[in-house]
Amino acid sequence: MLYGADYNPDQWPEEVWDEDVRLMQEAGVNIVSLGIFAWSRIQPAEDVWDFEWLDTVIGKLHAGGIAVNLATATASPPPWVSATYPETLPADESGASYWPGSRQHFAPSSPTYRRLAGELVRRLAERYAHHPAVVMWHVGNEFGCHLWMDFSDAARDAYRVWLADRYTTIAALNDAWGTSFWSQRYGSFDEIFPPRLAPYSHNPSSMLDWRRFTSDMLLECYLMERTILLEAGATQPITTNFMGPFKPADYRKWAPHMDVIADDCYPDPANPNRVRDAAFQRDLIRSLKPGVPWLLWEQATDAVNWRPANPGKKPGALMAETAQSVARGADGIMFFQWRQSRAGSEKFHSAMLPHAGTETRTWDAVTELGSRLAALPELPAPGRDAHVALVFDWENWWAVEERDHPTEIDYLALTLEWYGAFHERGIQVDVIAPEEAGLGYALVVAPALYLLRGEGADALTRFVETGGTLLTGPFTDLVDGHDQFRDGGFLTQLAPVLGVRFEDFGALAGTASSAAGVGALNSDAVAAARHAAASGTIEFALDGAVHRGRLVAESVHTTTATTVATFRSGLQAGSPALTRHSFGDGEAWYTATQPVGDGLGAVVDAVVAASGVRPVVDSLPAGVEAARRGDLVTLINHGDARAEVAIEGVDAETGAVTALVALEPQAVAFVLAPERAPAPVPGPRDAVAAH
Repeated sequence: MLYGADYNPDQWPEEVWDEDVRLMQEAGVNIVSLGIFAWSRIQPAEDVWDFEWLDTVIGKLHAGGIAVNLATATASPPPWVSATYPETLPADESGASYWPGSRQHFAPSSPTYRRLAGELVRRLAERYAHHPAVVMWHVGNEFGCHLWMDFSDAARDAYRVWLADRYTTIAALNDAWGTSFWSQRYGSFDEIFPPRLAPYSHNPSSMLDWRRFTSDMLLECYLMERTILLEAGATQPITTNFMGPFKPADYRKWAPHMDVIADDCYPDPANPNRVRDAAFQRDLIRSLKPGVPWLLWEQATDAVNWRPANPGKKPGALMAETAQSVARGADGIMFFQWRQSRAGSEKFHSAMLPHAGTETRTWDAVTELGSRLAALPELPAPGRDAHVALVFDWENWWAVEERDHPTEIDYLALTLEWYGAFHERGIQVDVIAPEEAGLGYALVVAPALYLLRGEGADALTRFVETGGTLLTGPFTDLVDGHDQFRDGGFLTQLAPVLGVRFEDFGALAGTASSAAGVGALNSDAVAAARHAAASGTIEFALDGAVHRGRLVAESVHTTTATTVATFRSGLQAGSPALTRHSFGDGEAWYTATQPVGDGLGAVVDAVVAASGVRPVVDSLPAGVEAARRGDLVTLINHGDARAEVAIEGVDAETGAVTALVALEPQAVAFVLAPERAPAPVPGPRDAVAAH
């Protein structure tokens, strides 16, 4: 288990470096990420290089038995870069430059920035690629974290080249973007600009490509640096730090280029859904490279500095949050940062070594954590431990949140609602692309899959045909990869699988005035429609209970499906709210609204029962989280009361045989317990896995 932090010795006098190494040993640190923001120290002027200090630091760490994850230091150019080469600066949508004084003040597509960054990486690689202390390379840092989009002239020029490579001819681009609308037809690629400040909505097809381009430019920066490292003879793993579900960068496209996935995760102590949200992030990261352990490269020991209010962690929470990462596949636990900064924007951000020193609860917590992680046995690689998959797709995220839709959809929030229902039930989930449906899963949940590529539709269809259970719902299978409707309108690919015909969306958002014009209906229907429009929810009945849905009450008609639940209010009263359809050896469920609260739980319970999926641990107490990693089951009590969990196995830390685990609040237990045989599921799972 790797254990450590970002280390920034260039921010401190050399007199403390020996103390740093001694205290790192005391805390159990065995690796540090070194020099992430050290460009100005390494290269104080264009023709001036200083590696002596870095040689000294690496030597001290190596002598102390601490490995180095060496950063390429390209995340924050020194002031001389923009002063000498202003063309490296990024711009906002009005064309105004972002200036130095912060970080990430570079245009990712700037040839000058790439040349200067490339020279820095080359010199670092030539000097340290074969140093025995260097065990890994940290490229850049949190690509795009603060600069989500760059609208500079460098981006303009690169965008035109990117589009020409993608479409070859301007006629093909005009067709893909539907530019006949609003007289947007282009005569050449040179007429195209980034989507800068405009009077109204940009073309949604162009916005989708712009987001693809933005992600690709950041990826190109990473790949440029990776190539230089390899050409210099680096054999260590190369990666960069992701940020969970980060909208600007399609991490699923990045993942194949990472030797190991690394991630930064900062749960907000004030967020009542922090456990759910962090679990989703860790499952997403694990799922990007199945079967390969990942690394938590940044978390906070206590409070951060960048939220409006920054409460600290409750006692025990650091271990609980860390265990969540280990349980879901992490083989490395690291922090930002080692020594708390004395100056700069992050001086209030907690660290392993706080300003108050070693006589602190923070120091006690990190040293205790280091000891406990070091005592763990060798951990199994994260395997195919989940039998449920949740579809989460970046291109769909970009498209479904574009403007001018029947209702506004927060795709991540909606996905987290579905994820939370499974997490609450102790059911483990992988997070996949639609094209990855299959792979031995019993159940695939695909919420709001508005943009559905043909390959994804084929995979979902094949998954159901060969015995899987599919659950999907509103705003699914509407547009192609260019954000255009296909011939035939809605559900053109999945309608045979779902057994329904889609007519209209029935958006619920709005005010009571949205119900105007329904005077032809009877008074009860008018009142129900006004209530639904005003409240933004609608009632539906399932298994004798009344539940609520939000966003939409779609008008769908069963063709070969069976109606499981019906709407009880609004304009769709009496029409299907939830359907179920046998298709091949499996079945597909469709919900015509987004269930909320108990309604969401009722729908999940129904599909779980139909699919035969079982939780990691039966009868899990409220507030207790369970996750499986091969034969290792991690139990975490996030609640405020003592809890007991019935599980037969061996305590991985003590070797004691156990049948009942008692957990105090924030306590963690690691139990070796081989997985039970999965419950029978409809259809042959081997056939599903074969695809």
